[in-house]
Amino acid sequence: MPKNKQITGNARGKVAADFKQKYEDGASIWAIAEEHGRSYGFVHALLGEAKVTMRSRGGALRRAGV
Repeated sequence: MPKNKQITGNARGKVAADFKQKYEDGASIWAIAEEHGRSYGFVHALLGEAKVTMRSRGGALRRAGV
């Protein structure tokens, strides 16, 4: 996914589904953002659009057993 390129329509839905799966598998919002060259806010917004139930703060670390 090109950096700083607006994502709309079906492509946005596909990216949101990908982010949702990664988040539900335990990745943090920061990790997803870094992997895809996007901002925390962008990833957070897409997860909201995908109706993801957000973990509490530090949830990724607890889930990973750190």
